Amino acid sequence: MADVEARITELWEQRDALSSGDTDAFATVREAIDLLDCGEVRVAEVDGDGAVVVHQWLKQAILLLFKLSAMETVELGPFEYADKIPLKHGFADAGVRVVPGASARWGAFLDRGAVMMPSYVNIGARVGANTMVDTWATVGSCAQIGADVHLSGGVGIGGVLEPPQAAPVIVGDGAMIGSRSMIVEGARVGEGAFLGAGVILAGSIPVIDAETGEELSRGVVPAWCVAVQASRRREFPGGEFGLPCVLVIKRLAPGQRHDKAQLNDVLRQHGVTG
Repeated sequence: MADVEARITELWEQRDALSSGDTDAFATVREAIDLLDCGEVRVAEVDGDGAVVVHQWLKQAILLLFKLSAMETVELGPFEYADKIPLKHGFADAGVRVVPGASARWGAFLDRGAVMMPSYVNIGARVGANTMVDTWATVGSCAQIGADVHLSGGVGIGGVLEPPQAAPVIVGDGAMIGSRSMIVEGARVGEGAFLGAGVILAGSIPVIDAETGEELSRGVVPAWCVAVQASRRREFPGGEFGLPCVLVIKRLAPGQRHDKAQLNDVLRQHGVTG
C-alpha cells in the first residue's frame, strides 16, 4: 500500500507533464482505483478523536485518472454513455443488489448487502453494508456512507475532489436521511441520527438544540438524535429574514433502533415530515 501511495504522490508532483496515453502512469493509477473499488482503502475516515482524516493520495489518484483517461463511448443494451470512467461491475459476486436504472462508477465501493434503487454512486464514494440508496438518491464523489443507513428518495449527498485535502460528507452507521434532504460541503451526520425530510446541511449551517437554543456545531448533526429543517430570524438593513438552520428536536438513547412510526409521530408533533 505504501508503495502505491508513494508512486501516486510522485505522479501528482509531475501531473502537468502527464497526458492520456501514458500507459505506465495509468497502470499505477489503476492500482489505486482498484483498491478503492474493492474497499481495501477509503478516501476518508473518522479517527478515535472524532476528527476526519483525509487520505489525499487517493483523491490525487482519482484526479490523475481523469487526466490520463480519454473519452470513450460505452453501449449497454439500449443505453449509450460517453465518459472517461467505466461503470462498476461485479455486483452479484459482491452481494449487492442493483435495480435497473441504478449505476455506480468504477472506484466506488458498495459493501455486502447494500441496495441501489434507481440511483447513482460516484467514484471514490463508499457505501456501507446493508445500506439502502433509495430512488433518485445520489452519493457524490468520495462521500462516506456508513452501514445500515437509509438514504431516502431524492437525497443528495454532495461530493468533493478538489482540493485534495477537503473533507467529504460523512454519514455514520445506522443514520436515516429523510426524502429530498441535501448533505453537502463536508457536513457530517452522526451515528444513529434521523434527519427529517428536506433538511439542508452544509458545513456552514448552524445545528441548534431546540431545548436550550445552544448552537451545537456548524454542519455536524450529533449522533443519536432527531433533527429537522428550521430557520432563525436575523435582522438586516433591509428587514428581518429567516436564515436556515438544522434543529435537534429529540435525543435518542445510544443504540436505540429507529422505529419509523414513533419517529414520524415525533416529527408530526412539530409539524414536519420524515
